[in-house]
Amino acid sequence: MQISVPDVSSQSLAELVSLSGRRAVVTGAGRGLGRAIAERMVEAGADVLVADIEQELATAVAKGLNARRPGCAVGAHVDVTDARSVVGAADLAVRELGGVDIWVNNAGIFPSVPALEMSGTTWDEVFAVNARGVFLGSREAARRMREAGSGGVIVNVVSTAGFRGTAPGLAAYVGSKHAVRGIIRQLALEFAPFGIRVLGVAPTYVPTEGNMAAAAEAGVSLDAESLMSVMKPGPLGRLGVPDDIARVVLFCASDLSAFMTGSTLLADAGETI
Repeated sequence: MQISVPDVSSQSLAELVSLSGRRAVVTGAGRGLGRAIAERMVEAGADVLVADIEQELATAVAKGLNARRPGCAVGAHVDVTDARSVVGAADLAVRELGGVDIWVNNAGIFPSVPALEMSGTTWDEVFAVNARGVFLGSREAARRMREAGSGGVIVNVVSTAGFRGTAPGLAAYVGSKHAVRGIIRQLALEFAPFGIRVLGVAPTYVPTEGNMAAAAEAGVSLDAESLMSVMKPGPLGRLGVPDDIARVVLFCASDLSAFMTGSTLLADAGETI
């Protein structure tokens, strides 16, 4: 049976952007982009499962969100490469939040290793998080959404690296992000009959705790001049901040984008023009 997405033309702008009554899962939400996304989801009215490989980070973010609106967030340890862990997160969201209406696959890793020196293990680890994790999260979200029969939205955080090559050492990362763009398009086709939309958001390089740690590991000095050589402002004139990306994810998750599926939106200040 085909479930059509609703015509929301009669809704006010406030109603279109509202996520009141909806339940969201955000992976990699313990810091950086994921935390910013979870914060905007809660502000828009959603209840959120804050999922992260680091339980302490997830718990801390959920605690902060609950201080704003009591009972709106639950923190959970989730390993997106482990099918059982992802199934557990989906079941926890149903049990604690009452269901799953939005799932944001944000967790990702980006070790910098020159291609000629990269081991098969490193390649597999990157694809396990960045591509397999997206598939597992999307699958479990769609299963819960199909069972509920009311549709939903899956948003995958991609990267400008999913549109082109990038800095040396990121072959696995670039490959995995190109893969995610394909996954988005295919799952959009397969999930459409259930009223489930699948979208991507592709950020440029945004200074976050994870990016700073990766830069340090790659031997990049963390002084302003060195960082600017890595993170160059796009045509819009400034570096991005996590909330720049979170707002685009919110657009995708809300009814503002109700007639969209299969697309990946660039949030890159014009970097890829």
